[in-house]
Amino acid sequence: MELRHLRYFAMVAQERHFGRAAERLHMAQPPLSQQIRALERELGVELLRRTTRRVDLTAAGSAYLERVRRVLADLDDAAQEARLVATGSVGTLTVGCVGSVTYSLLPRLARGLTAALPGVEFSFRGEMLVPDQLTALRSGDIDLALLRTPVHEPSVVVLPLRQDRLVVALPADHALAARRRLAVRDLRDVDLLVHTGGGGSVMFDRVVGLCRDAGFEPRVRHEAAETSTLLTLVSGGLGVAVVPEPATTLGLPGVVHLPLRGAGTVELALARLRDRAEPHLLRAVDAVVDLVAGARRPGAAVTTGGAHSKIDMRVPPNRV
Repeated sequence: MELRHLRYFAMVAQERHFGRAAERLHMAQPPLSQQIRALERELGVELLRRTTRRVDLTAAGSAYLERVRRVLADLDDAAQEARLVATGSVGTLTVGCVGSVTYSLLPRLARGLTAALPGVEFSFRGEMLVPDQLTALRSGDIDLALLRTPVHEPSVVVLPLRQDRLVVALPADHALAARRRLAVRDLRDVDLLVHTGGGGSVMFDRVVGLCRDAGFEPRVRHEAAETSTLLTLVSGGLGVAVVPEPATTLGLPGVVHLPLRGAGTVELALARLRDRAEPHLLRAVDAVVDLVAGARRPGAAVTTGGAHSKIDMRVPPNRV
């Protein structure tokens, strides 16, 4: 039995006439009649009752037609789904974000990705440390990662997105808060709040490296996995923190942010596994690049949440 036999039978049953069915199928009537006869012989039942004027379904034919129509509909749906998958129009993706991206860029991404790829269901994990993002990429828990470089992982493709300046977050009543800007050497005798250092935190390594390059060991009072926790501790007067500038969008009361002269920038990049090249994932990569570029333009709007997105802010420890 061939698929075309089912389509031929369904058309004859719909038209109740071999001539009209043949015209709809763009074929001659005799071959169509022969194909239906062959189908009946293979099934061992009569499906159609033929007269000189019309064709009627037998009881067996009516029962068979119901199943045939379901089969053909399922096949058409399968073909459509395959085409959508091949073009990257459907799928599911999870995006992991470092802390500063969680506040400054994630709302725009959630809305923008949903608009750009409405057939793809996105979910987001915020406040992730870079080592945890790499582990999640390898395990498949996330599909894309917005992270801070450097990344030393051969299995991961890293696409640079932008450079973010480093700033110092201070309690509003801190002695240094009245300055217009700070230098790294100004942090010599200051209680520092830093990102958790275990596991290779990019921000921990960067801040400690800046202090050592300036000739002193940082006086670390407290470590925290989440950027939001660091800034909350700053607000509580426990010390100062060096954070990427986008973290300032968190807007905690009692916190002043000052430029950190000579500290340079930290790179924001998009990462995926090298062997992951599904069409919907690659389309999402392009969309993220466009959205990040748009966020850098003056007057770019930041919006919230999308109909097909969910943001997981209930993160366990060691997530920045």
